[in-house]
Amino acid sequence: MFQIGELAKRCQVSSDTLRFYEKNQLIAPAGRSDSGYRLYNEDNQMQVNFILKAKQLGLSLEEIRELLEIKLEATEHSCAEVKAITSSKLTVIDQKIAELTEIRVALKKINDACCGHSTDSAAHCSILTALNEPRR
Repeated sequence: MFQIGELAKRCQVSSDTLRFYEKNQLIAPAGRSDSGYRLYNEDNQMQVNFILKAKQLGLSLEEIRELLEIKLEATEHSCAEVKAITSSKLTVIDQKIAELTEIRVALKKINDACCGHSTDSAAHCSILTALNEPRR
């Protein structure tokens, strides 16, 4: 058993991050010391590592919470439930990629249309003109 500072060091996060996870019910201390300090164990460390990996994959706190609940009661859940969460996230990511691609194409179009001469006045800049046009 170890205190929050040691868990933070082991997981390479701040103690505040761990308190945030605890406040949002993603982790819970394994116990308390006689003086009331939170105590953590190896299971807590694995749980924090799980959270950090899930965050790297772009999962929200709510999605992580759902996955942790499934993980803690794995025999009560199916692999399909887990896959549904990640499939849903993939759909959202694919939509964002499509939106960003559209934005990039539009921005590149107006950027390429600009001569970009440093001596020309911005009064007739094609980028400013394009941005001033009504939205479609």
